[in-house]
Amino acid sequence: MSSTETKVTPPDSKNWLPHGGSHDLVTFEPRNYGDWRDEFHKNGCVVIKNVISPERAQYYREKQIQWLKNFELGFDENDESTWTEAHLPVSFKGGMYFAYGSPHEKMAWEARTEPAVINIFETLWETKELISSFDGMNISMPRRKDLRWSPWPHCDQNQRRKGMQAVQGLLNYAPNGPKDGGLMLMKGSSKLFDEFFAQKRESYNHEDAPPPEMEFMDLFLFNDKDVEWFKERGCELIKVNMEPGDFVLWDSRTMHYACLPEGDQIRHVQYICMTPKRFASPEALELKKQCFENYIGTTHWPHCNIRPTKEKPMRGDVVCPKDRSEPFEKPELTDTVLKLAGVKAY
Repeated sequence: MSSTETKVTPPDSKNWLPHGGSHDLVTFEPRNYGDWRDEFHKNGCVVIKNVISPERAQYYREKQIQWLKNFELGFDENDESTWTEAHLPVSFKGGMYFAYGSPHEKMAWEARTEPAVINIFETLWETKELISSFDGMNISMPRRKDLRWSPWPHCDQNQRRKGMQAVQGLLNYAPNGPKDGGLMLMKGSSKLFDEFFAQKRESYNHEDAPPPEMEFMDLFLFNDKDVEWFKERGCELIKVNMEPGDFVLWDSRTMHYACLPEGDQIRHVQYICMTPKRFASPEALELKKQCFENYIGTTHWPHCNIRPTKEKPMRGDVVCPKDRSEPFEKPELTDTVLKLAGVKAY
């Protein structure tokens, strides 16, 4: 990797949907797998237990806490008075970190390359030739009084894409019960994706909605009536509870959102998404290479809609003085890392 600044330009919007996006990239024939895939294909989501050990999860928790302290803003995990915006790097929705080179921190790549994590995606897609998104992490403090938060049910697949084209996941590091914030999922909603979008739908004008010029972004925000539409058809909105070391997978067509913790436990997760490398065009792989070499994050999508996250973290009207263009700890450039980054051939 080089810290040299390189201009990274996303593809034209007309090219953001690969192969026109109008047909399945992979077809899963109905069958009995005899493992977690049965639940996943039924509900569009599944929790997989004990993917890493509790000790390994604690390692990642400690690394994330140290990452927050590296900014030298006065954050102390044992002093709740420092659990405020002034003492933390800039985040999205109160704890999602995508800036500061964080998608390429050594700990992020260590999580992506956990053998059991890779095995999940190899098993799901039935291939060993995978590429990974350069996604962020979530470190959310409970009981924050300086945040204005509202639910933001959404899905991360453009309605023009058909079939299951991406599957998101997160590796959970801390106890995550009913009061500990976390992932809300609308079970079964992925199967109703095409039916819902069979008629023209307008993305909800939520405070977190992207600007209109990003028409082809793989994001659709649902309003309250949309949520009821899915519930009326048998879908169930659930809070996913997990133990340290658990992993949750969900089809990108699934309605979901993250909620803030209200109890005593800090939330710690790493978002991870992998898809078959064959889904990616040469242009997409070149863009990934540029992002990788310049420590730039991407969307949840590994193989398309790379859209480099070049926006600077803003404190009010100014760029955060702690902004940085590379990780505190750079990843080890192992064969596995380079292959998952799309940089090295399988």
